[in-house]
Amino acid sequence: MKKTITTALALLFITLALPAAAKEKTKRQVPAQPEQKVVRAIRAEGPISIDALLDEPVWKGPASNGFTQSDPSDGSPSSEKTDVWVAYDDKALYVAASCHDSDPKAIISRLGRRDAEVDSDWFVFAIDPYYDRRSGYRFGINPAGSIMDEVLSNDVDDDESWDGVWEGKAHINSQGWTLEMKIPFHQLRFPKKNEYIWGVNFSRVIKRKNETAAFSWVPKNESGYVSRFARLEGISGIKPGTHLEILPYAVGQAQLRPSEQGNPFETGHKALGNLGFDLKFGLKSNLTLDATVNPDFGQVEVDPAVVNLSAYETFYEEKRPFFIEGASIFNGFGRGGMQMNFNINWPNPTFFYSRRVGRAPQGYVSQSGYAAVPDRTTILGATKVTGKLGGWNIGFISALTAAEYGEIDASGQRLREEVEPFSTLGVFRAQKDIGQGQRGFGVLATGISRDLRTDTLSGLLNKNAFSLALDGWSFLDEKRNYVIVGWFGGTRVEGSVQDILRLQNSSMHYFQRPDATHVEVDPQATSLSGWGGRLSFAKQGGNFLFTAAVGALSPGFDPNDIGFQFMSSYKINFHIIPGYSWTKPGRVFQQIVVLGGVFANYDFQGNKVWEGSLLFIDGTFRNFWRFNAMLAHNPQTVSNVLTRGGPLALIPWGWQVDFKLETDSRRPVILEGNSTVYTRPDFGQEWTVSTFLRWKPGSNLSLSAGPILSRETNPIQWVTIVHDPLMTATFGSRYVFGHIDQRMVATEVRLNWTFTPRLTLQAYLQPFLAVGRYNRFKELAKPKSLDYNVYGEGGSTIAYADGSYTIDSDGDGPAAAFSFGDPDFNVKSLRGTVVLRWEYLPGSLLYFVWTQNRADYAHPGDFRLRRDLGDLLTAPGDNIFLIKVSYRWSL
Repeated sequence: MKKTITTALALLFITLALPAAAKEKTKRQVPAQPEQKVVRAIRAEGPISIDALLDEPVWKGPASNGFTQSDPSDGSPSSEKTDVWVAYDDKALYVAASCHDSDPKAIISRLGRRDAEVDSDWFVFAIDPYYDRRSGYRFGINPAGSIMDEVLSNDVDDDESWDGVWEGKAHINSQGWTLEMKIPFHQLRFPKKNEYIWGVNFSRVIKRKNETAAFSWVPKNESGYVSRFARLEGISGIKPGTHLEILPYAVGQAQLRPSEQGNPFETGHKALGNLGFDLKFGLKSNLTLDATVNPDFGQVEVDPAVVNLSAYETFYEEKRPFFIEGASIFNGFGRGGMQMNFNINWPNPTFFYSRRVGRAPQGYVSQSGYAAVPDRTTILGATKVTGKLGGWNIGFISALTAAEYGEIDASGQRLREEVEPFSTLGVFRAQKDIGQGQRGFGVLATGISRDLRTDTLSGLLNKNAFSLALDGWSFLDEKRNYVIVGWFGGTRVEGSVQDILRLQNSSMHYFQRPDATHVEVDPQATSLSGWGGRLSFAKQGGNFLFTAAVGALSPGFDPNDIGFQFMSSYKINFHIIPGYSWTKPGRVFQQIVVLGGVFANYDFQGNKVWEGSLLFIDGTFRNFWRFNAMLAHNPQTVSNVLTRGGPLALIPWGWQVDFKLETDSRRPVILEGNSTVYTRPDFGQEWTVSTFLRWKPGSNLSLSAGPILSRETNPIQWVTIVHDPLMTATFGSRYVFGHIDQRMVATEVRLNWTFTPRLTLQAYLQPFLAVGRYNRFKELAKPKSLDYNVYGEGGSTIAYADGSYTIDSDGDGPAAAFSFGDPDFNVKSLRGTVVLRWEYLPGSLLYFVWTQNRADYAHPGDFRLRRDLGDLLTAPGDNIFLIKVSYRWSL
């Protein structure tokens, strides 16, 4: 281990020495960058009507033009002329553009829901009102009037969850198409000044040519986006002011599900109602307060079905508007300045995982009888403050969640049992940019406190949990091609003796491993602490690319109370990945990048628990078909998690091949194919194949669907652990595995029907079948080996009766027989959501939602497609019908 890490660090040190030499070479060989372009905003003397006709006097002056392509011919002048004007008055910023086109009839105009960057022509206006060269906003409109908006951060990152309140119109004419935008100043954040200089950029997409061109062009082999904006001058005499928005809402819900005889909680129908409100208030010109009281998120899409046979929880994306809007300040932790983010077998911790807020109750009902347990925890209220303060980027979230109770009917007697405690949580993020983002540093802190009033909950949940972490970055050259990024942080959890003992033995830590010398269980502990950190270096500009990183997570590191971490029982991780990018079109490829390198993981005992090498290719053919492929090889290593708290086990060598191909997105029909194969010769295989077809039959309608097929055979799938002091070879326990043959058939169907830019219908449907059959049960015979004792061989016996297996591992020997349940499964699920969304006034919304969920578990271990589909379609379903209305008051 020491030799490998020393070699990796030596290579990293040598690479870190490159920027100085590269900088000298750049001075000698590369011509100076063109002077920053300037756009002048004109004060409007009269009203501007947002109709895209461009007939106001303010649009008759000199225009900004001279766009440069990034695609398909990087650095060439745009094939079509674009004229842009910027104006303003006391209340708003206005943008007008005339997108000339030599063939107006060929303009691709498609309706799409908000923030859906449909395959059409587009015009995008980007603004950096802080002029910090790292952050800003982007507003887009297409010829059909569909709009998109995003928040920009970290120079190159964007977040489309933000929905500003602004106006935009577009109009196709005989010369091309024209547009106008009106963006109120209260939708932007900027400090008050007498005169303003902002960053600005314009870009245009001509879809039929697959052409993207920008006013302020960034070559493909260089880095940066916001930092390369032009300068907007001429704005003066305006006030950002304060702004207050209140959005009260009302929701009605009908739940229809099969009734259950004798169960008073499942009568077949239930009606619910709810009230609440959201608030947005400009605390200062550059700080915004968002608050929500008793929020309801019934309009969000359901999570997809999965079968998880691992010891770790499934990560689901956040879909609730309050938590995703403005989340970039939190999500960007540890990534400042870095565009080439590689996490090769590195479980990058998320210190704030907003799905923890309002999650399903973690407790259970212990008393017998019929029970009703809430499916989520009520969020009593939450607040969020984001913006800039004293030169710092600030983000703060606090939330209160209610205690939840399961209701029990015990032969007519009604009881209540607490299943989730009242909790308070907070997240604070601050980041300081230095030298217009040339370098910077930040801090992130999280905390949660639970009011644990029952022994059951005290044994299941941590009472308090905290984390504190620092991050920073520095570009090593003026062009920002070289960057070094790092973070370091710690976590601490506190709870009862029973709770911390549970945590030490959990899959996050496995302190009970009998052959571990670097950790041990403390049966009297009431707290657990740990640390983690990572240092990354990248050359992300030019044709030659390079990235290297080294990171570590201590065994006690655990951010899971308010964050997400799927594994912490190791790690020391590193990777070294060089590559090369061809950005100029050739005979075969429009562009292509090739990357390859090595990676490895160690635990704190020095065991190599994963390593490998890979080759990755991503490119676009001249016909604009896109592809990527990966080939990876993993030598034989040991695993400290396979036995789930037991001794080390050997993992055979294997190789992986991935391939993805997507046809030209300009066409009415787009086909995408994906395949993955992972093989351990003579020791199992898994593969997944999926095909998606996206059909655009009209300018306002798209439909996508396709099958997903997978199969896995694995001879060492975990089953259970049985304690037996006679099994001395594996430290007094039997670690039981089985050979699994798992098959999965699924599809995802999506319909997007846009009637107007403000009235849309979306539908999502996921049929899902997963069947697993186990046989050849066995136990680990010796640590750090591939030796297993197969039950039913060598004098051992195995018998099956009444849904369980009985094992006698030594026949007539002294070892006691033991049993475990049949692990075979047959999971059938049908989940779907239909959402009609109408923005009847700017910022005011009406939703109609239908959600259905069907499930069936018959015939475990037996896969028959026709029968299983029939079982699924005839299974009783849960139906939820919801109507939600909100109204925006702007004060």
